[in-house]
Amino acid sequence: MKPLSLYLTGTGAWFMAFGLQSVMFAWLVTMVLLETPQKVGFAQTVMLLPGTLLILVGGSFADRIGGKRVAVGGQLVALLAPSLLILVLLQGQLSYNLMLCYALLMGTATAFVTPGRDGLLNSVAQGRVQRAVMLTSIAQFGMQMLGFVVAYFADVAGPVLVLSIQVVVLLIGTLALSRLPADTPNPVTTSLLESVKEGARTVLSSSAMRTVAFQNIVMAICFMGSYIVTMPLLVREVFAGSASDLALINGANAIGLVTTIIAMLRFGDIRRQGRALLIAQAVGACVLALGAFVTHFALLLIVLFFWGICGGMAMTMSRTIMQEQAPADQRGRVMGFYAFTFMGAGPLGALINGFLVDAVGPQMALLTASLFMLLMIILVRLRSGLWRIQGAVHEG
Repeated sequence: MKPLSLYLTGTGAWFMAFGLQSVMFAWLVTMVLLETPQKVGFAQTVMLLPGTLLILVGGSFADRIGGKRVAVGGQLVALLAPSLLILVLLQGQLSYNLMLCYALLMGTATAFVTPGRDGLLNSVAQGRVQRAVMLTSIAQFGMQMLGFVVAYFADVAGPVLVLSIQVVVLLIGTLALSRLPADTPNPVTTSLLESVKEGARTVLSSSAMRTVAFQNIVMAICFMGSYIVTMPLLVREVFAGSASDLALINGANAIGLVTTIIAMLRFGDIRRQGRALLIAQAVGACVLALGAFVTHFALLLIVLFFWGICGGMAMTMSRTIMQEQAPADQRGRVMGFYAFTFMGAGPLGALINGFLVDAVGPQMALLTASLFMLLMIILVRLRSGLWRIQGAVHEG
């Protein structure tokens, strides 16, 4: 297989496992253990917390020893989490504290897999970075949808079978990444801490990358927090939902994401990437706000589909800007910092949304997060040059 095909296989397998996990974790904590909104928010915080602490270190290691070694090692660690959870379920010992242990282990693995894998993208892109980003996004969200489909049957098949599938998928992804040609580590002579600082300085010294990083932080607080905390609680408390309903809302969002990316592949690269990013996020905030007012589950699925359409554009543009702006010898660290701004702010977003749901209910929490996101987008439009950023374009 060609390097790009192996890369897409490894990425797709990881995100199919992630799709399974996102449904199963929310289902087990929210609907099986019936935990409070604060505990749901805290559990998602623990899942994301290692990204805050370790993802910059993961990016530095990717530059030092090679993205392939870091990504493969991280996926091997990830195999342990569902394997241990299967043993716990077979013994009938599922508890909130054990779910926190699962979250911590998976979060740690993700902190190394993400920058390691992202650091490899340019080496397999063959000069077509935006196209490679879009193909990666299709693999990501397409396989995520397949994960949602499998998780849809968790109520019938049981969690052990679904988690067993997650283990097999992670193993396939690990084997695919291990077959990639070895990437050449950069000769980093500074200490690990100084190496991390250097990557951060590179991002912060660039107006474009600095603004995208800020956008990521706000998106993690408002959008990710709403997605992983408010939405499961909304499904439970307003629509009396189950694991299949959680899979449906995840699937509707992912279909929207893939629809956008396929359209972008069909019509060619976007030149005004910053403008596309801001418009997509602004429309996405307005669409998500509509979710606070729907009273039928089918309407919520439609809202999440259109929210996904906006998300597909925003994610592709933000990653493309960072990939194209990053110096070649710091790409692992820069993409690690990019992931850090999103995953690092995720725990804060999970906590905020958990307490917000407890205070005002899931519908008002969704509306509040959407309006705050829209306000931040307006400020970025008025006070930064992101609107004018342009990138390399290839037709078709």
